[in-house]
Amino acid sequence: MSTATDTRELPRLVRAMAVIERIGNALPHPFWLFWILSALLAVVSAILSALDVSVLSPKDGKEVAVQNLLSGDGLQMAVSTAISNFAEFPPMATIVVVIMGVALAERTGFLQVLMRVSVSRVPQSMVVFAVAFAGTMAHVASAAAYIILVPLGGLAFRAVGRSPILGIVVAYTAIASGYDASPIPTPNDAIFAGITTAAARTVDPDAHVSVLSNWFFNIASSILLALVITLVTRLVLSKRTDLDADPDAPGDLDQLSVSDAERKGLRRAGLVFLVAAAAIVAILLPHGSPLRGKDGSIVDSPFLDGIAMVVAVLFGLVGITYGVTVRAIERAADVPRLMGEGIKQMAPVLVLFFAIAQFLAYFDWSNLGDLLSAESARVLGDLGAPKVLIFLGILALLTVINVLVTSGSAMWSLTAPILVPMMLLLSVPAETTQALFRIADSGSTAITPMSPYFVMALGFLQRYRKDAGVGTLASYTVPLAISMTISWTLLFLAWWALGIPLGPGAPVR
Repeated sequence: MSTATDTRELPRLVRAMAVIERIGNALPHPFWLFWILSALLAVVSAILSALDVSVLSPKDGKEVAVQNLLSGDGLQMAVSTAISNFAEFPPMATIVVVIMGVALAERTGFLQVLMRVSVSRVPQSMVVFAVAFAGTMAHVASAAAYIILVPLGGLAFRAVGRSPILGIVVAYTAIASGYDASPIPTPNDAIFAGITTAAARTVDPDAHVSVLSNWFFNIASSILLALVITLVTRLVLSKRTDLDADPDAPGDLDQLSVSDAERKGLRRAGLVFLVAAAAIVAILLPHGSPLRGKDGSIVDSPFLDGIAMVVAVLFGLVGITYGVTVRAIERAADVPRLMGEGIKQMAPVLVLFFAIAQFLAYFDWSNLGDLLSAESARVLGDLGAPKVLIFLGILALLTVINVLVTSGSAMWSLTAPILVPMMLLLSVPAETTQALFRIADSGSTAITPMSPYFVMALGFLQRYRKDAGVGTLASYTVPLAISMTISWTLLFLAWWALGIPLGPGAPVR
C-alpha cells in the first residue's frame, strides 16, 4: 500500500472496508450471538448423540459420549445450573474486584493526569515513542484510554511542532493494535485469565491461569511495539505529504497543563505506591512467609492466587491518595460511591458474561468440547505439523475473527474452549495459547471499521482535517498495524524458541 494517500487506491480500500462493515453489522450483538450459538450447539448435540458419537475424554482418558442438550437431562441441566454457571464463571469475581480498585484511580482523575504528564513536555525526538508507550500503558483505563489519550496525542505532537494528525494516528494505533500488551496488569488480564482457566479445566480440572500469566511477555511486547511504531512513523508516515492540519484547526494546548494540586497528588500517590510495593516485597521475602506456597515457592502461592486483589488494592491506594489530595474524595462515603460507579460502567460486560457462562456450561456438559479438542489435536498430531505452523494458523484464524467480532472477551470465550484444550493435548500450555490470542485480538483492531473506537478516532482526526474519511484513517493505520503484528509474532516465536516463561508461574513450554 502506498505511504501517501493515492486517489486511485483509496476507493478500493474504502470499498473493501465497507464490505467488512456490512458483514459485521449483520452480526447480532455478542449477547444474542452466544444464545444463537447455544441453540446451534443443542441441535448439533442432538444429532451427534443420536449417532452415538463418543470420544476419549482428555481429562481421564475414559470414553465419553456426546450428550443431547435437547433431552430431558439437558433441559434439567440448563434450568438448574443457570445461576451457578453465572456465579462461578471464572472471570466474574476477579474482574469485579479489579474494577473496584481501578475505578478509584480512574474516577478521581489519577489515570487521566498520569497520561497527560506522560505525553506533555516531551522533547521532539522522543514524542513518538512517548505517545506510543503511553498508549500501551493506557489500557489500564480500558475503553477510557481512547477518550483520554487519542486527543492528547494530537496535542503533544502539536506542542513540539509535529503534525497533530500523526499524533492522533500514533496514539490510536498504539492503543488499538497494542491493546493486549500492557506493562501494567489491566482488567482485560483478569477476564482473559478467567476464560483461559475455564477452558483449560476441560483437560486438567486443577488448571489455574494467573492474571499475571503473560506479564513478562506483555512488558517486552509493549516496549517492542512502541519501538516499531516509532520506526514506522519516522521512516514511512512522516514522509507523507498530507500531514498539514487545517488552518482553523483548534490548538487547545492548555489541555496538556497540569495544576500544582495535580502534581502534588501524583507525587503523593507515587510515594504511597512505592511504600505499598515495598511492604509487599518485605512480606514475601522470608522463606516462611504466609503468602508463599507450602514449599516456600512464590510461583505456586497464595500471593499469585490472589494477585487480582493485590492489583486492586494498589490501584485503590493510589486512587484514594490522589483523590484526597485534589479533593475528588472529600469524605469516606466517596470511596464506595466511586467504586460503585466503576462497577456500573462494567454492567454491559457482566450482562454479556451471563450469556457466555451459559454457552460454556452447555458446551462442557454436552462433551462437544472434548470431541472437538481431542479430534483436532489428533488430526494435527497425525499430520505432524510443526508447532510454529500451528501457531501461525491460530493467529490467522483469530485475526480474521477479530475483524468482525471486536469484543476480545466475546471472541476468546468463543474460541478458547476449543483452542486451549486442543493445544494442551499438543503439549502447549494454556498460557501460551492465551499469548497467541493477545496478538490476534490486537493487531487488526486499528484497521477494522467495526470497532466503535475507529469511528471515535476518525472524529478526533477530523478536528485537524475536516475532509478525512474512513479510508484516510485506514491508510495511516494499516502500515503501523501490519508492522506491529509481524514484529509481535516474531517476538512470540523467539520467546517460545528460547523457552522463556511468559509470566510468573507460567510453564516454560
